[in-house]
Amino acid sequence: MDQLRMETPDLTKANIDKLAALFPACITETLNAQGQPKKAVNFKLLQQLLSDVVLEGDEAFEFTWVGKKAAIVEANRPIRKTLRPCPAESTDWDNTKNLYIEGDNLEVLKLLQESYLGQIRIIYADPPYNTGNDFLYRDHFTKTLTNYEKQIGMYNEAGDRMFKNTDVNGRFHSDWCSMMYARLMLARNLLTDDGAIFVSIDEHEHSNLLSMMNEIFGEENYVDSIVWDKKSSAKGVPPKNMMVNIHEYLVVYQKSPVFQFVGEQRDEKADGFKNPDHDPRGPWRESNIKSTTKPMEDAFTITDPDTGRTYTNTWAFSRESLEQMIQEKRILWKESLPKQKEFLYEMTNENKAIKSDWGVFDAQSTTVYLKHLIPEVKFDNPKPISLMKYLIRVATKKTDLIMDLFSGSCTTAHAVMEQNFEDGGTRSYIMVQFPETIAKDTEGYKAGYINICEIGKERIRRTAQQIAKKEPSRPFDSGFRVLKLDDSNMTDVYYSAGEYSQSLLSQLERNIKPDRTNLDLLFGCLLAWGLPLSLPYRSESIEGFTVHTYHDGDLIACFDEHISLSVLKEIAKRHPCRVVFCDSSFLDSPAKINMHELFRTLSPDTKVKVL
Repeated sequence: MDQLRMETPDLTKANIDKLAALFPACITETLNAQGQPKKAVNFKLLQQLLSDVVLEGDEAFEFTWVGKKAAIVEANRPIRKTLRPCPAESTDWDNTKNLYIEGDNLEVLKLLQESYLGQIRIIYADPPYNTGNDFLYRDHFTKTLTNYEKQIGMYNEAGDRMFKNTDVNGRFHSDWCSMMYARLMLARNLLTDDGAIFVSIDEHEHSNLLSMMNEIFGEENYVDSIVWDKKSSAKGVPPKNMMVNIHEYLVVYQKSPVFQFVGEQRDEKADGFKNPDHDPRGPWRESNIKSTTKPMEDAFTITDPDTGRTYTNTWAFSRESLEQMIQEKRILWKESLPKQKEFLYEMTNENKAIKSDWGVFDAQSTTVYLKHLIPEVKFDNPKPISLMKYLIRVATKKTDLIMDLFSGSCTTAHAVMEQNFEDGGTRSYIMVQFPETIAKDTEGYKAGYINICEIGKERIRRTAQQIAKKEPSRPFDSGFRVLKLDDSNMTDVYYSAGEYSQSLLSQLERNIKPDRTNLDLLFGCLLAWGLPLSLPYRSESIEGFTVHTYHDGDLIACFDEHISLSVLKEIAKRHPCRVVFCDSSFLDSPAKINMHELFRTLSPDTKVKVL
């Protein structure tokens, strides 16, 4: 029974719990006056999380490395970038719910913070394993670099790191941790409350990854380090220590305790369910009712109502529960010991729990498959398709959104399409990949693929074609929208008053870059408003002006110059949630004021913005 609390609430504890929900990385442990552990706040780390500059002080608290503060600053630093739509490189642009985004995933994550905040159920990441030959993404940590690093030319003039991380580098682990920490911080924000992140890793950085994710997601949200084997046996000449490593890990952290795996679909025969007596309640299996833990003094007698035979034992159920089961004809009156019927329909979950050891997933079979799918490209160590399909099958619901932060050759997209085709799901994906240039001496480059993104997109196209051939009448989303990271659509207008000149003022009349299209501006507005990028839209001509309507009025935009009053009235009468125009859409300031008054009168709930 709960007791009435005869004291005021512990406000400090309540505030710490609130901070833990927002900033789990800043929560640590200390001891109270009685020597018992309690939660506490790492205020230095909290200060850094809320700061846009690197704060002074030693980085010596728990798990740290040179550059950790800079990684936090980098994650929080705003950028002036956008995602430019590329319908020509896409498939089924108008109808697909899938996205393929080219660009540095750190900057892409920043751009998606509003549009996909709390919207993605599963994030998968297959980062460089830091084996000494991995490509590391571009990051800007020049302010924390030592003179030594500058002297050996580790970074270019822009502060971009674009080379392989070798073990002779004094910051070998630190660089990898900085690269991952910033991305994991931002990725967490995109997960749904019942979502989880899966990170592929091997033994090189497994322990460091756990330490980072314990900070970012909270140690209590660690689910497991799933083990899977790359091959079934250790062949060849054994190493000196007689140990061959054939497994990798899938490190899993949940956003909150609400997350759970979907589980494996039950095989009635394998699980022992059958219905030999045609019970109208459906398949059942035998289950023990005898207790193996209760003492003999707790024994009591039950009676078979048909034969009058009695059975005395220690039972796993109370006397009342067993009497109810007897009335419901659930008891199987065996010769020596009664058992019960356990019905399939009564299982708390129609699926069964999965193990943390997923067994063998042969990567070689995927390599062979891809060689037939795209013979002009040699694939190095692609993730097994069977592994990713299993992950999607046991971890996602049929309508979930899945993101892959290092999509590579797009095994995840491949697996999503196949799983949707098999179970009728409508899962959608967001693939993110840096357009890493392919070496000129490779088969792929000679075949015309200049970067890894070109290979990934082609794999999705060819996979979709193969799947469709299996059963042409069965629908599935085979398309994807291509979006590419680029500089802002807007011109640089950040000048002090003393730097303005008449020529500069004339340039500012049109503050949009001349190479940007209406579609560029529309998708830039989606990011600014925090709208998803995969919804349908239409463009129409009204009195010669092009009007774009996104998702039935979530946003209406017109970027033409000197829009007529009648067109503005037509847009306002549709009562959109949001409208966007260009500054040049209005002849002068009075025209802009009149537009605001028009919407205030005809559509007062519409939010109006001008580029």
